[in-house]
Amino acid sequence: MKPWMPFEWIAAIRFLREGRMQSLLIIVGVGVGVAVIVFMSALLAGLQSNLIKRTLSSQAHITLLPPEEVARPQVALDHTALRLQKQAQRLRSIDQWQQVRDRLQKWPEIAAVSPLASGPAFAVRGDANKSVTLVGIEPERYNQVISLAERITRGELRVGAGETVIGIELAKDLGADVGDKLRIATAAGASETLTITGLFDLGNKGVNARNVYVGLRTAQTLLNLVGGVSSIDLALHDLNLAEALAQRIAGETGLTADSWIKTNAQFVTALTSQTVSSNVIRFFIGLSVAFGIASVLVVSVIQRSKEIGILRAMGATQVQMRRIFLLQGGIVGFFGSIRMARRCS
Repeated sequence: MKPWMPFEWIAAIRFLREGRMQSLLIIVGVGVGVAVIVFMSALLAGLQSNLIKRTLSSQAHITLLPPEEVARPQVALDHTALRLQKQAQRLRSIDQWQQVRDRLQKWPEIAAVSPLASGPAFAVRGDANKSVTLVGIEPERYNQVISLAERITRGELRVGAGETVIGIELAKDLGADVGDKLRIATAAGASETLTITGLFDLGNKGVNARNVYVGLRTAQTLLNLVGGVSSIDLALHDLNLAEALAQRIAGETGLTADSWIKTNAQFVTALTSQTVSSNVIRFFIGLSVAFGIASVLVVSVIQRSKEIGILRAMGATQVQMRRIFLLQGGIVGFFGSIRMARRCS
């Protein structure tokens, strides 16, 4: 330990003891400032985590789709390109999707890969008829991307041959329950009667009223995608890498890769603005606490002008005097932070 440390520590602690009330007030002020910063940080982190969790309750981190079909204009006799209308997109399978799935499973950034066969259909029960999205899944893989099994409110997640799981809103609209029959018909003319084995609630009313989950093979047959899948859902270890990883996958595979950041651009912008506002508020709170400590130190210097003169006459240097009051500020800030940290814990 350096020779000057004991003298400066002793002087700083003695000055603090002599002005006990003053020291106590600034410690309380520092504690309040720290408490506000901690509270705002915890509130913002909890709020954003809850919002992201709700947003991704029915959505994969990255969704891979077949590339869009583009109509190539033909050249007329006078070598002018003919103007063509934009081609309508039809339901198609991802080429060599098994190889894409196996390749992506080896990437360290990806936690889970789930192939899907999804498309529009109609759910019919008696006189009720609802437009739905038919989603064919492999339950073991899909649960690693979206925890559907944990969101089952009645029945169980079982989507074998002739079985389906529907949302609570769709069940209400159709007047259906677990064990009832439901006929699914597609635009291609295929139809099949399925038994409802479970009802789910993903926390999204639109999804609860629209999605109908069946086995992958059942969906492939109904949607005329025999042996194919219409999309591949990915779950990541780090949500913040979704957009960068989506661009990388699109570049290497040629598929359309949509990340949750891209599909929820307004939501992400709102979260970013909220974070910036919180950081600005915390900065000014910390600045006000710093000014409070500085003002107390200035008053302490003025009050102790005689003691400072005596110490200078005894050989204390200006650097040593500065260190004494800096130690005072450090001690006050430390005890104020520790005090509020104990209360928060």
